[in-house]
Amino acid sequence: MEKIYISDLDWTLLRNDATLSNYSRTNLNKLINDGINFTVASARSIYSIQRILKGLTLRLPVIESNGAYISDFKTGEHLIINHIDAELCFDLLFLMAKYNCIPYVSAFDGEKNNLYYTETNNYGMQWYLNDRIKIKDNRLSRINDFREVLNEYVVCFTVINELKRLMELEEELKNKYFNMLEIHIMENKYSPGWYWLSIQDKNATKARAIKTLMKEVGLEKYEINVFGDEINDIKMFAMADKAVAVKNAKDELKKYAQEIIGENQEDSVVKYILNDVYGEKIQLRGKIS
Repeated sequence: MEKIYISDLDWTLLRNDATLSNYSRTNLNKLINDGINFTVASARSIYSIQRILKGLTLRLPVIESNGAYISDFKTGEHLIINHIDAELCFDLLFLMAKYNCIPYVSAFDGEKNNLYYTETNNYGMQWYLNDRIKIKDNRLSRINDFREVLNEYVVCFTVINELKRLMELEEELKNKYFNMLEIHIMENKYSPGWYWLSIQDKNATKARAIKTLMKEVGLEKYEINVFGDEINDIKMFAMADKAVAVKNAKDELKKYAQEIIGENQEDSVVKYILNDVYGEKIQLRGKIS
């Protein structure tokens, strides 16, 4: 059976510094040029994915924002959008304010991707703002009131705070909207001690996006091989034919893995695919750097 390989980015395909090594880039391009079906499924935006994977000759669409979008890698065009209902957005803003939480809002206005904020009220939020400014993220825009932009396709509220407060907010969100939303809490490993709560439409999952993607590109009968490290990869692992976790993955995710490989820092995902496609005798290209 022919296969498709789909990898998470941060702490899976990427190195610890959030870059794709020369080794991985060179060998992925060889695989793609030889006809292998490969793409990525990430919590990152298409803007960020394009920047990090620059020079990669991806043919297949990419899954961004945890499945909120399926997008063309080259053009950035959104082929599929899973957004939160506008009325629900109002309720969510009210509930976040109850816990003194201020979100970043990711949205699409029909032409442009936007990342809105009103203010920052903790170091974790400021770290993210500084990071966006540093890389000149053209989505970033400061507004006075989030209600101004709820007529757009809102795909994600990202709340950055201490774990205890986010867990309290998460509990109420799940109690009220358990069948309407996809909610995850993860630590920002690039800013230790600060956690991100993502709030998205229930259809915005990597698992659903993979099924949709494969149908759209005519690969429905292909064997699905996925790679990941975090709890937002669990549903993707559960639906895959072969789920592969990196050594540094969360223990909770490893329970769903059929195989555990080396760490992300060792280019383990690309080495696995090379071995799976060409066999152990393949002469690996490029220097590990």
